[in-house]
Amino acid sequence: MDFSIASILLLDGVTNGAIYALLGLAIVLVFAVTRVIFIPQGEFVAYGALTLALLQMGKVPGTVWLLIVLAAVCAVIDVLSARSRGAAPAAVMRAVLKLLLVPLVVLGLTLWAAPLKLPLLVQCLLTLAIVTPLGPLVYRLAYQKLADATVLVLLIVSVGVHFALTGLGLVFFGAEGFRNPSFWNERFSAGALTLSGQTIIIFAVSAALILALYLFFERTLRGKALRATAVNRLGARLMGISTSQAGSLSFGLAAFIGALSGLLIGPATTMFYDSGFLVGLKGFVAAIFGGLASYPAAALGALFVGVIESFGSFWASAFKEVIVFTIIIPVLLWRSFQNPHDDEEG
Repeated sequence: MDFSIASILLLDGVTNGAIYALLGLAIVLVFAVTRVIFIPQGEFVAYGALTLALLQMGKVPGTVWLLIVLAAVCAVIDVLSARSRGAAPAAVMRAVLKLLLVPLVVLGLTLWAAPLKLPLLVQCLLTLAIVTPLGPLVYRLAYQKLADATVLVLLIVSVGVHFALTGLGLVFFGAEGFRNPSFWNERFSAGALTLSGQTIIIFAVSAALILALYLFFERTLRGKALRATAVNRLGARLMGISTSQAGSLSFGLAAFIGALSGLLIGPATTMFYDSGFLVGLKGFVAAIFGGLASYPAAALGALFVGVIESFGSFWASAFKEVIVFTIIIPVLLWRSFQNPHDDEEG
């Protein structure tokens, strides 16, 4: 291996690591706020890439119907809950309309825009509008009532949600794979190293999103509420912060990050209905580097995972996935020795 090959592999690894960093940050965010190890994070990646692929073909993606069904189920649950509490009918109707308004608007836009094959940027925005609301709805249906359950119970629920979303992905998108068009086809050469426009976009979007998340947590009231919930759920509740709204917001951010990651990697690799699982697991490995608590450590861990994967694919391509996931063992051992705790504290 000479310097030119090493530089190419390093660039490829850092590019993949930027995507894993976004997913790792999303997993850390969800766990910090809700204590949910969000295994289905990768499904939002696949949903984002494949929803755009169907819009490119002029078809209405099945994810928009999933959005409507989940919203309708949540509305029915809210109505039954409000009736049991004796709430006023007008208040119940306002709550239902508020819940269904965004999904119905998104459905109308999708039915109108899908056959027109609008420009790629518009289709990307529509994809984000379809996939992002799925996060809060999944939280509302699967996790909100179990907010005080143990981490193990929440993990079991996450496994069930993962299998459900993967199965629905097979129904919506079929078993064949899709690859989306690149956002920028230009190529820039520097010796043996070639930098594509798509790679520049991945770096730029990842950096912009990380900066936006930093400003959100540091400068906005909602961001500070999320941080407070992550530090102490009971204390945040006593201060008037709704932990259920914080959980819904964290899942919405996770769904947005997942869908955006799917849009970014869609032009670089063929995506299948179950491709998001491996991508999400690599984001989870990155999150483990941060102990499911530190955002900077998770980002650095993601870059390390991307580089290891890139060089591993060069030296032993058949074992690159094994190499990546083996990294988690010494990291877990190191964190276990660094932060010993008993079962009750866990």
